Amino acid sequence: MELQLWPILVSLLEKLNSWMLLVMLVTFLLITDFVRKRRPRNFPPGPQLFPFVGTIVDLRQPLHLEMQKLSARYGKIFSVQFGSLTFVVVSGYQMVREALVHQAEIFADRPNIPLLQEIFRGFGLISSNGHIWRQQRKFASATLKSIAVSFEEKVQEESRYLVEAIEEEKGQPFDPHYKINSAVSNIICSITFGNRFDYHDNNFQELLHLLVETLLLIGSFWGQLYNAFPLIMRWLPGPFQKIFRHWEKLQRFVKGVIMKHKEELDQSESGDYIDCYLKEIEKFKGDTSSYFHEENLLCSTLDLFLTGTETTATAIRWALLYMAAYPHIQEKVQLEIDAVIGQCRQPTVEDKEHMPYTSAVLSEVLRMGNIVPLGVPRMSTSDTTLAGFHLPKGTTVMTSLTSIMFDKNVWETPDTFNPEHFLENGQYRRREAFLPFSAGKRACPGEQLARTELFIFFTALLQKFTFQVPAGAKLSFAFTLSLTRCPRPFQLCALPRC
Repeated sequence: MELQLWPILVSLLEKLNSWMLLVMLVTFLLITDFVRKRRPRNFPPGPQLFPFVGTIVDLRQPLHLEMQKLSARYGKIFSVQFGSLTFVVVSGYQMVREALVHQAEIFADRPNIPLLQEIFRGFGLISSNGHIWRQQRKFASATLKSIAVSFEEKVQEESRYLVEAIEEEKGQPFDPHYKINSAVSNIICSITFGNRFDYHDNNFQELLHLLVETLLLIGSFWGQLYNAFPLIMRWLPGPFQKIFRHWEKLQRFVKGVIMKHKEELDQSESGDYIDCYLKEIEKFKGDTSSYFHEENLLCSTLDLFLTGTETTATAIRWALLYMAAYPHIQEKVQLEIDAVIGQCRQPTVEDKEHMPYTSAVLSEVLRMGNIVPLGVPRMSTSDTTLAGFHLPKGTTVMTSLTSIMFDKNVWETPDTFNPEHFLENGQYRRREAFLPFSAGKRACPGEQLARTELFIFFTALLQKFTFQVPAGAKLSFAFTLSLTRCPRPFQLCALPRC
């Protein structure tokens, strides 16, 4: 009998040991996670943190609106955690300005966001830090400034192509998304690649579709999940895996362009961005402190292609949507265009100084469009204090531009499209608390170029067309979160004014 019980006892002990080991492992992981996630002393407060997941928010809702709710509860500065990522969220103009402008040197780095790190590997203009970033930014700013001499002419030329493409619709309902994307992308293609593409070029359209889908996936629930739990998500199937496949295709295309530029490079001509960069590589050849190499060229070019297409194109789409929704505002813009520019000649940047109402409308588009609602995250390069809270070196800060754009203490009618926000006695009024391109060391380097594009494209379109809602349709200001806050697909009728 005893011999029969012995195997049973051994089996029970083995099972008990297995359960004990499992319990001990889970307990160890919970304690480790608690210690790792515990907020440091005098760190900004925030909602309760749960094991492994951190802060629980409704991911079905846009993240920037969830952050607005938390700000109402915890104040202008609070902290959240999503899986492995910890953020300090800063709201309100004064607090954002304190971080980005007054402490610009401290908040000059980018954090390690897993998806962006995966595709950019710390190179380029968006994700790089320290000496790499300073070197690349200085070169990009100088090069874009030198190219800007002919930039206005490129935008004017492209606006003619865009007008022709819209004329082909003959006043019938159409979705302006990819026509606008094609036009705006062609500007950055002219600057970086040295040539534009026909709107019917299949390869070009494939690139634009790849870019749009990639950015949508990065900003989606799946993208957020990957950033929160990269070690797990990296090995799982899912829609987010398309991001890497699409990015490989985009890289392959740009690598082909770079190779062609290397073969045809003429040292005596200034050329485009890639030409200038290749000459810089040759200039610093053998310098071990230089980060001018083809990997940085590839990432910088993709950075420019990405940011130079998506943000401005999104702003123009919002602009046309608001004009169709508010025909009385559209009519006032057209009256100003007719008075200053007329119907025959093309708009120029100089015209902007004489068109306060149009300038006010475009500023209101950027405010209401709220294109980058949480800015691009920054990271502290040293220990610092913000609003009395201690932020250790390496703290990631997320700036809520939404809290500024819709602040009822700043704007008279924050939730209404109202160009009067930017007008005073009939003249354009600059507003301090207006940061559509962010601020500080990492503010958008192409801000002036983007403003030039936005003004010329917008005035050229309203000079030639009146945009209306199709019969029986109803416009919506619903949006989708990509890397930008962009309008959902919509259709318009473009009626020729002549």
